[in-house]
Amino acid sequence: MNSELMEALDMLEKEKEISKDTLFDAIENSLITACKNHFGKADNVKVEIDRETCDFLCYAEKEVVEEVEDDCVQISYEDAQKVSPKAELGDMIHVEIKSKEFGRIATQNAKNVILQKIREEERSVIYNQYYEKEKDVVTGIVQRYMGRNISINLGKADGILNESEQVRGENFRPTERIKVYILEVKNTPKGPKILVSRTHPELVKRLFETEVTEIKDGTVEIMSIAREAGSRTKIAVRSNNPNVDAVGACVGMNGARVNTIVEELRGEKIDIVNWDDNPGILIQNALSPAKIVAVFADPDEKTAKVVVPDYQLSLAIGKEGQNARLAARLTGYKIDIKNETQAKDAPGFRYEDYEYDDEDYDEDSYGEEGLEAELYDGESYDEETYNEEDGETEVE
Repeated sequence: MNSELMEALDMLEKEKEISKDTLFDAIENSLITACKNHFGKADNVKVEIDRETCDFLCYAEKEVVEEVEDDCVQISYEDAQKVSPKAELGDMIHVEIKSKEFGRIATQNAKNVILQKIREEERSVIYNQYYEKEKDVVTGIVQRYMGRNISINLGKADGILNESEQVRGENFRPTERIKVYILEVKNTPKGPKILVSRTHPELVKRLFETEVTEIKDGTVEIMSIAREAGSRTKIAVRSNNPNVDAVGACVGMNGARVNTIVEELRGEKIDIVNWDDNPGILIQNALSPAKIVAVFADPDEKTAKVVVPDYQLSLAIGKEGQNARLAARLTGYKIDIKNETQAKDAPGFRYEDYEYDDEDYDEDSYGEEGLEAELYDGESYDEETYNEEDGETEVE
């Protein structure tokens, strides 16, 4: 029996990752519970288990007395002599309890104590495993739709993909494998509750960290990310090694790296731009692929005024203002975009210093001369407003 018990404990430890010490404690508690059910009390009951052989001894500490008033804690002198010939009145002796003598109810209760402890420990182990993966990306298998939410099998536990965390237009089939971002892991009486997301910007960041070796080893650093899930993402990267091109490392040979991420995101467009500590250059990069004539950035107010060629205004703004909106989120600046015609008429704007010539223009050649930090005291705009009549927009 002892060898079978040891094999059972080894199997539980391996399969459910529950330590044998915890299981031994559960067995000890179950025996004490059985004694309490059998004798009515168990305050003086002790259980000793040999962790190497699984041999156990269950005994009660009883006082030797002439006349027994409570046989649970006392033993007569005559009976004590049978247990230990050296016993004297007033001594405390150990009286062995035979577990085989326990009744059916006491035995069932002992079994339930062990099973309950195993379940608790199993839930605790699973919770700790997924709590360590919080704010990380894992691969899951789509199980079923629960109303508008989706149950995702993450291995040892199920995650819940709420409707608010689903990308509009994405449809999954049961047994389909997808990557999800673990938002939160809650510990509940029924086990860990895991909330996952497909819309969080960190999902894209973690996918790049997994796919791009240079990001994983710290050579390339992701400085900022802005995402409109299912449509487009802008990501700003910086290289800590002058010999490594940050954008090129993220794109990969023939776009292999970024295409893998795009495929996982079901065709979501990804713009990768270079980060720059100069806010003017950063805003210029963030508004790509649009060409920029001039940028006036105020780091204190976190506002910027951008001038683009007339024919580039719609490209800079993007469909429904998306390009400008993502650029604003990426840089943290409130951006006001004007075309050249409107900029010339703007009060206080010295456009003569920033005249644009098609022949001399190079979208990548902007020095400090073309990026002047200047407080722009313009009209206040709400986020995502665009007026097609006057050809200007401002986003936060």
